[in-house]
Amino acid sequence: MPLTLMYITNNPVTAQIAQKAGVDRIWIDMEYIGKDKRQGGMDTVQNHHTIDDIRNLRPYITKAQLLVRVNPLHAATDEYCDSAKEIDDTIAAGADVVMLPMFKTAEEVRTFVDYVGGRAKVQLLVETAEAVSNIDEILEVAGIDEIHIGLNDLHLSYNKDFMFELICDDTISSLCKKFAEKGIKYGFGGIARVGYGMLPAELIIAEHYHLGSTAAILSRGFCDANLVSDPTEIENIFIDGVKNIRLKEAEVSEYTEEQYQQNLSIIREKVAEIVEKKKAKA
Repeated sequence: MPLTLMYITNNPVTAQIAQKAGVDRIWIDMEYIGKDKRQGGMDTVQNHHTIDDIRNLRPYITKAQLLVRVNPLHAATDEYCDSAKEIDDTIAAGADVVMLPMFKTAEEVRTFVDYVGGRAKVQLLVETAEAVSNIDEILEVAGIDEIHIGLNDLHLSYNKDFMFELICDDTISSLCKKFAEKGIKYGFGGIARVGYGMLPAELIIAEHYHLGSTAAILSRGFCDANLVSDPTEIENIFIDGVKNIRLKEAEVSEYTEEQYQQNLSIIREKVAEIVEKKKAKA
């Protein structure tokens, strides 16, 4: 089964290009509460999209699905509504899938599922060490449709130097096994274009198939629309990029277990090199 490819944008032109090229989900990212504190000073994207972005994109998303990451569960403030209203507004604006980030407990997940109320798919973003510790209890909550493992914040939660260390220490494989046992679809992290990325995308794609993963984010290493402004160039990147990912998927889907293990060994070697370089620069 091909990976569900997701791309974050609130730009209607880019969204339509991505959809036409075969991207399965266009991702509106409204999460901002607590994000600056967690990721301040890091080379990460903080989007702070809005309900209006959902409304603006909805008419154009006719083939792909519209995924919205809301904020972690929160109370109302003078500046912003509470989670219940945020989720109501998100679904009313046209979200097909609603994603909960930065949760830690089964009770938070239960509250989120209740707020969604069956009106959209429920996707959890596992990205805290506490969520991993509580994952057995969390998976007992009824109404979870999908789970994505957020490598960026999760590796920070574990004080790791590089997000893909979580593949090497079996954190990801252990979680994927638990999700599979519950019959819940799952994915992890992001990928660049084939042949690109600090850890080459083709290695990660093979590990997705090895672990039974069904979804991946197309990262800035795939296409950074903040740097590439020409729609024709963006279109070429998406068409070629998605095609090459699908070709690589067809190849790695036929791997034997021995080939998957060889691929994992290469990942471990390259991650160790990357971590060593990061520590040398620190």
